[in-house]
Amino acid sequence: MSKLLRINQLWYLTLAHFREIIREPGVIFWGIVFPILMSLGLGLAFTKKSDVLRKVAMIKPAEISLNDSSAISNFLNNKCEKNLPGEEDDFKWLFEIRDDKLGNSVFLFYELGWDEAIVLLKRGTVNLILYSNNGNTEYHFDPVNSDAELTYLKLSNIIGSGEILPAGNTAEIKPLTVTGTRYIDFLIPGLITMGVMMSTMWGISYGIIEKRSKKLLRRLVATPMKKSHFLIALITVRVVMNCIEAITIILFALLAFNMTIQGSISAMILLFLAGNIAFAGIAVFVSSHTSNTEIGNGLINFIVMPMMVLSGIFFSYYNFPDWSIPVIQKLPLTMLTDGIRSIFNEGAGYAEVALPVFILSATGVIFFAAGLKIFKWH
Repeated sequence: MSKLLRINQLWYLTLAHFREIIREPGVIFWGIVFPILMSLGLGLAFTKKSDVLRKVAMIKPAEISLNDSSAISNFLNNKCEKNLPGEEDDFKWLFEIRDDKLGNSVFLFYELGWDEAIVLLKRGTVNLILYSNNGNTEYHFDPVNSDAELTYLKLSNIIGSGEILPAGNTAEIKPLTVTGTRYIDFLIPGLITMGVMMSTMWGISYGIIEKRSKKLLRRLVATPMKKSHFLIALITVRVVMNCIEAITIILFALLAFNMTIQGSISAMILLFLAGNIAFAGIAVFVSSHTSNTEIGNGLINFIVMPMMVLSGIFFSYYNFPDWSIPVIQKLPLTMLTDGIRSIFNEGAGYAEVALPVFILSATGVIFFAAGLKIFKWH
């Protein structure tokens, strides 16, 4: 075979594969456009900004007096800019450290009660609590949180500096030992809910699409089996597997990290099942029509990847711009994660999770009904 003929064969084979790809617009989207969108989303959260924003909780004046001569009151009254009524955010004071080389640091101080401050600390909204105790400045934070430690180091060098303070006024570190404030307490509920999403979407959606692509579902048309029975059986098996996986993670966390479930266990089970229903319904809808495994792969990633990044699994979604937070909080995985995390760390019960349970269950039923309507065997 001549060299020219081999080159022609290679060219036509390459051209045939190229035509096969461009005839599937979804392949171009998932292979090129979607990674760009993911990069944009991650860039918004992690790209270095000109101003680094740090939120600090300060026990409200009902519990400490800002008119005394403590270091905190002097710092707030003399060095901070007070937020005017009607501003977008509800912080009370703003302080900025300017640094042309390392970037500016902006500190927002919120007036909170102790219980409210602890809840926001557990959620990752704030990472440090300031408290004035008989003239002493106390810093409460998780000692293994590097960002909280950096916030403390920056503030402790400024609060009280250059001021004539009462004798005996000192700063004191109070490492938080309150249950639910560690990073592992934040992470474990996220891992449980992410497992529900990933297991349900890939286990149900990809399984159906793969069976359809291999002509296995075609053989079931001749049987008297109903589509709804087939799909419900798949969902039931997947929910049982998710329960086993979640129980394994919880037991491991309880034994290895001495975690505790502070809220209602029965409410957590109800919310967990609602989350399974939601993602099972979405999985059926996603896999109801296509038989192309590449398209199916892209559809599943389109659902799971944004939520895995945005929904606060590994870090607080408050790292994203303020305008995006209300949207993020309405995502199914965010609702499920926030609910499970509030039961673990904040002592939530039926009242707190009733609305997420209803919304997640309704989402699953609606998507399942729509998927069943357009479901095809081949």
